[in-house]
Amino acid sequence: MNAPEPAALSLDVHLREQTVRSEQVYRGKFLDVRRDQIRLPDGGAAQREYIVHPGAVMVVPLLDDGRLVVERQWRYPLARVMLEFPAGKIDAGEPPLVCGIRELIEETGYRAAEWARAGILHNAIAYSNEGIEVWFARGLTLGERALDAGEFLDVTEMSAEQLDDLACRGELTDAKTLIGLLWLQNWRAGRWPLEWRPAP
Repeated sequence: MNAPEPAALSLDVHLREQTVRSEQVYRGKFLDVRRDQIRLPDGGAAQREYIVHPGAVMVVPLLDDGRLVVERQWRYPLARVMLEFPAGKIDAGEPPLVCGIRELIEETGYRAAEWARAGILHNAIAYSNEGIEVWFARGLTLGERALDAGEFLDVTEMSAEQLDDLACRGELTDAKTLIGLLWLQNWRAGRWPLEWRPAP
């Protein structure tokens, strides 16, 4: 994840919280839950509970006709099917682009000729350090999927306008997908540039 610049740290010193003691309260296959005792900027004491996350990559896959590849997947905490761009957790030591390529193939079967990194989003800043790298992929060719054991999802194609309409109606609520759609709209409008590179 991107660290703040030193100048920004000095400007924000009056807001900084200091860790006094850190405790791991739960460690599962996926989640690492911490409870820290901290010192507030005014010297007072408080407690912070949060999740340490290895990071993830989300891919915005662009078909040649302008449509986008999206997935429908059951999300257990919400007890509903969610519409999302392909995404997945970064494995230990895995570069984000390699993760994006792997997840796109595994979940959709698509391989991309070109990739562009848009940036990073922090989707749960009050209780997790998770950073999701946002990548765009184009020049797609369809092959075989290789879903993980226990992974079930449908793949479909939709236009940006269809996704925008679903978001407007409150039916598309996944934060990372909404950010990906925002990035796409700004890139297509010429406001947020992308630097494309050939697939490794």
